[in-house]
Order: sequence, then C-alpha cells, then structure tokens
Amino acid sequence: MAQSYKSLKENFVSNLSGGSISEINYVTAVAPAAVLLWSALQSSQDFFTEYGLIAFLTDHLLNVVAILAATTIYSSAPVALNLLLILPAILLCFFPSKPRTRQKRSVYPTATNGQLHGQNKFGPLPERPFITHYRGSMMVITCVAILAVDFKVFPRRFAKVETWGTSLMDMGVGSFVFSAGLVSARPVLKARAAGEISNVAASFKSAIRHSLPLLALGLIRLYSVKGLDYAEHVSEYGVHWNFFFTLAFLPPSVAFIQALPNWVLSVDMIALLVSCIHQMILDSNSVTAYILTAPRNDLFSQNREGLFSILGYLSIFLVGQAVGLDVLPRTGSNLSKFIFGLESNWSPLTRLATWSVWFSVLLFLATSYSALGLQVSRRLANFPYVLWVCAFNCAQLVLFCAVETLLFPELYSAADQRIEKQRCKHATSQVLGAFNRNGLAVFLLANLLTGLINLSTDTLRAGQGRAIGTLFIYATVLSIIGTSLSRNNLSIRM
Repeated sequence: MAQSYKSLKENFVSNLSGGSISEINYVTAVAPAAVLLWSALQSSQDFFTEYGLIAFLTDHLLNVVAILAATTIYSSAPVALNLLLILPAILLCFFPSKPRTRQKRSVYPTATNGQLHGQNKFGPLPERPFITHYRGSMMVITCVAILAVDFKVFPRRFAKVETWGTSLMDMGVGSFVFSAGLVSARPVLKARAAGEISNVAASFKSAIRHSLPLLALGLIRLYSVKGLDYAEHVSEYGVHWNFFFTLAFLPPSVAFIQALPNWVLSVDMIALLVSCIHQMILDSNSVTAYILTAPRNDLFSQNREGLFSILGYLSIFLVGQAVGLDVLPRTGSNLSKFIFGLESNWSPLTRLATWSVWFSVLLFLATSYSALGLQVSRRLANFPYVLWVCAFNCAQLVLFCAVETLLFPELYSAADQRIEKQRCKHATSQVLGAFNRNGLAVFLLANLLTGLINLSTDTLRAGQGRAIGTLFIYATVLSIIGTSLSRNNLSIRM
C-alpha cells in the first residue's frame, strides 16, 4: 500500500469526535424494529416456517440490510426507517392470521392447567429467542460497521472517536464484550443446577484453553497488518495491541474473580468496584495524561491503550454475566432479589427494565455536570463508558424481550420441553440465529473480507452506489455462509 494512500486511510478514521447518544439509540433501534416486523410476519402468517429462498431473502433484508441502510443511506433519517419497519408490523395485527397448519398445531397444542406449570418437565435454562436476536443483531451491526467505516457513505460521526465522546462503533466494541459476558452465565448456571463445586484449577485451565485461540488470532492479525503495511489507527489500542488480545485476557481474569467466595460480593458489584478502581487509577498520578500524550518509546508505552483498558472491558463482561445470571434461568436468580428486591417469579422483561433503569441512572450521575461530570472515553474504557455500554445493552435487551413477549406470548407455556424448543425455533430468525451461533467465526470472516476489500478497492474514492453495492454483497456473503453453517448444524468453536 502506497505510503500516501495509507496516510489518507489513517487520517480518514483519526481525530473524530463522534455523535450524540440519542442518534446512536435511533440508529440501533432499527434492529429491534426489524425483529418486530419479522416476528409479526411469523406469528400471524407463518412466513418463515417453510424456509425457502424467499423466506431467506426477506429475513436477510429485514435483519441485515435494514441495519446496513440505517448506518449508510438512512443515517440522516433513522426515525423514518424505524417507522417503515414498525408501521407494517402494526398493520399486520389487523390482518386475519393464517389458519394454523398441522405443523403449527403441533407446536402450539392446547395444554391443561396442570401441564402449563409442570416445572419438573423442564430444564432450568430455557432457550431465549430474544437473546439470540439481540446477539445476532449486535454481530450484524459490528460486521457491517468494520467495513462500512472505510467508505465515505458511512458518516464520520459513527466511527470511533479519538479520545472523548460517543459513537456507534465505540458502542459496538463494548457491546461485543457485554454479549460475551451475557452468555458466559450459561455454564455457570448449569454447574449450579447440577450441584457442581467450583474447581479453581479446572476453571483456570478452561480459561486458558479459551484464551489461546484468541491470542493466536491476535498474533495473526498483528503480523498481517504489519506485513501488508495495512492502514491502522495506533491510538485505538496501541502499536501492537488489537481487540483479540483484549478478548484473550478476559477469561483468565473472570476465572480469578469467580474463584472468590460467593459471600464476598455479587458479580455486578464486583464489576462496578473494578470499574471504580480503574477510574481512580486513571485520575491519579496523571495516568490519563500518560495514556493520551506519552511518547511510545518502549513496549509498554507503545500499547498503553490496550493494557489500561482491560479493566474497563472486564467490568463490562462481568456486568453482562450478572445480567445473564439473572435473566437466563427459568426463574430469576437471587441476584435481582438481593440488589433490587425483585421476586424470582418476576418476568425477564421486568428484571431487564430494572437493570436498564439502574445503569441509566448511574450513567446520568457519572456524566452530569452537577454530579461527577465525567466524559465517556472508549479509548480509556473509563467508568462512564462502562455505564453507557451497560445501560445501552440492557435497554436493547428490553426492546427485544418486549417484542418476544408481545408477539409470542405462549412461548414458555408449553406442555413439555420438546414443544417449548419447537416454539422457540419457530420464534427465532434463522439469519440472526446463524450470526449468533457462529459469532466469533463470522466476525473473523468479516475481518478477512474487510482486509481483502480494502487491499483491492480504493474505498476512499468509491461513490455511494459502488460503496452500497460492495457492502450489500459483503453482508449477503456473511449471511449465506453463516446460515449455511447453521442449517447444516455446524458450529465453529474457538
């Protein structure tokens, strides 16, 4: 890559100040709005039950292309795009439902009162389609953004900010970590349900096993970027550091915290404590000034952004896990009762709404000039950034859960677990399920395709039509490969 062009590419994503939180909320609201329309089509018309080409294309257009449009051609009018998705969903409520086929009657049989609450017939961890939709949509936004940011059709206010401020891509990084923490609660809950006693040595061994592939991916990315003289934004993580290294450090750190006795603190309180300590470190002895302005004259200073941000991302991961521990079980955990006084029979929607309000209030207090007056910084992964990521993701979960509760109210009232699984499958988008199931593999493929496109295409000079066409083909390839893997029951674990 010519030096001048490389400099242009680097300048294109540098020294940006981001946009407003409200605009980010409007843009990302397209994801639950698209799922709302998908759910309306499925619940009333069984549109996606027979999953052929038309069903796949509609699924892809709603749950992938709509997000692509929100971040590009509709970036200045996200509310209009939301209305284009929500209004048809409302209209479908007034259309007569499609008569239930024999297949659907087997999925939604009439159950007796005694059967409805036969908890002994069910496992402690039901499938949660709204979690699949949330994680799948988050992965779609992430994959779209990492390539779209290199085109001018993607607004600069959506790209990562230099130091202080908020942007769509800043939220994407944190959301990736939060969603990983959310599903990390499943093995913990399964172990608790089976009465297994935590083995510290085994936990660390498992954590290292999960970290090694991520560390390898980080090294591959490092050598690829340096070897190909690829454009890079040094102040994002550092000279050698990248996001895969951050992900690799999380499992051992979490294993260490989980080794603490249960009576010490709840997971979310530990997360907030870690984030507060991190903020105190940043505020003491000019650490923030060192991170932002110090010369890069040794290995540590060259990668200071990545190293100092680990505690912030660890806090986000732990909050995600705490939310997962609370909403993934069939009945609520003691966590919500301990923190909020919520009874265990309260719905996931109620518990998620409470989490959302909790972190929103903390975010307001942290950033309000009449309180702490702190600024959000993804580069530092500071306390306000942690709170913003947690408040945003909890609010997103509320929206996805509300759609599920409204349009699939019979989901968890099945006569047995087999029927419940069929209902959950019926209520889950196959495209979003594919992005969720093989998330890290799809993310890796997206990174490879992004590099290939950048090396073969002058993205800075591409017009709007060419940029949208390239992004559409790229997103479609990801959907086809991800869905093919899922339909063939293939999961790529790393």
